[in-house]
Amino acid sequence: MEIKIGLKAEFEIIVSPKDTAAQYGSGSLNVFATPAMITLMEKTVMMCIAEQLEIGRNSVGTEINVKHIKATKVGEAVLCVAELIEIDRSKLIFTVEAFDNEGLIGHGTHKRFLIDEKQFMAKLNREN
Repeated sequence: MEIKIGLKAEFEIIVSPKDTAAQYGSGSLNVFATPAMITLMEKTVMMCIAEQLEIGRNSVGTEINVKHIKATKVGEAVLCVAELIEIDRSKLIFTVEAFDNEGLIGHGTHKRFLIDEKQFMAKLNREN
């Protein structure tokens, strides 16, 4: 398969106590944490391209720019939608949106780079 503009993926979770700001330490309330939303967004993006990657290829996240605009309670569903909007050689840019049952709770962009796993890990190991 081929990675091309317009690829989309959706992934839904039910907010659990482990997903809260109080648990992450990013706040003190038992509501869906911004870091948990970002994790959901990155996971959805990875799912978007996973089947298109050749064996030995992967992607790494390098930038995320999102706004978390509404709180979500524990027990509610959160759906994330990711769409590939730009390709520049190995750089991929996605839009990401998260929704609960009342509507949009977060949105933004996420940038990833395609990598060769062996080369990436070899370079990382040389640097250490």
